[in-house]
Amino acid sequence: MSDFKVPAPPTGPVPWDKQFALALLADMLRIRRMEEKAVELYGQQKIRGFLHLYIGEEAVATGALRALQPQDNVVATYREHGHALLRGLGMNAIMAEMFGKQEGCSRGHGGSMHLFDRATRFYGGQAIVGGGLPLAAGLALADQLSGRSALTACFFGEGAVAEGAFHEAMNLAALWQLPVLFCCENNLYAMGTALARSESQTDLCVKAASYRMDAVSVDGMDVVAVHEAVLGAAQQVLQLQRPVFLEFRTFRFRAHSMFDPELYRDKQEVQAWKTRGPIHTFSERLKAQGDLSEEEFLALDAAAQTEVDAAVAFAEAGSWEPVSDLLRDVHTAQGAA
Repeated sequence: MSDFKVPAPPTGPVPWDKQFALALLADMLRIRRMEEKAVELYGQQKIRGFLHLYIGEEAVATGALRALQPQDNVVATYREHGHALLRGLGMNAIMAEMFGKQEGCSRGHGGSMHLFDRATRFYGGQAIVGGGLPLAAGLALADQLSGRSALTACFFGEGAVAEGAFHEAMNLAALWQLPVLFCCENNLYAMGTALARSESQTDLCVKAASYRMDAVSVDGMDVVAVHEAVLGAAQQVLQLQRPVFLEFRTFRFRAHSMFDPELYRDKQEVQAWKTRGPIHTFSERLKAQGDLSEEEFLALDAAAQTEVDAAVAFAEAGSWEPVSDLLRDVHTAQGAA
């Protein structure tokens, strides 16, 4: 069980106009309903392989992606369905990829963990823990050298902080003053290991600050706090041309993956965190200030479900890649013994 205490749910007014607030609520609902359907499809063996769910963490992707610009790069982990969806990959292409169909965003080659779309500058879907961090530094370096006004937002879990790639990427980004926004989604458990059992220093901002960059901890269950933090950090990265580290304190409501028996978390802890569910608390705040009725909530939820149903139908109707194309994109050295 994690030593971190569950804070009180976020409260207070939402400082946005109704249209923007409802758009973010709709984003979180789209992620939630898509992932709930993915669980059902996995049980039917229509989605195979690994499947890592983002349920409970929707406020991070929603608040962050809405604060980025189209020219920015986005690098994510294997828990990336929500990031991909809100970055602009169509739900049809995401669902088809999870089905392994060639109409998927990676032609069915990658599946759940390897969503990719060059057009929206969404560079994965990284299956290796910490694998996206050096990539983010490289993308930022390329932008710096070419004079592009853009940043690279790199999402990773707290488990990656124990990897050498984290320290190497943070060090290079600080030394070379690269425009990287490091976004740590700290859900307190790296697979089945509580943070305090794997890290001697559990204050992740202290680790980031050791590389002489600004580091801020944010309530990752509050979409308002996330959005405002990323807006400010993104502006700082671009104006000062230096990296910034944001830690989002969040919590996944489901197991690490569909293969995880989840024997390491107390059920009471999970239930306590569910009282801070980002969709529930944000909806209640909007209702309290008169910007959301129950009818409007149900309409947004129904629209999300309709989109999910259409995406499933698209994936079901998709086609398998022909055997003749299986070596496409596979490169070998000519003349090798």
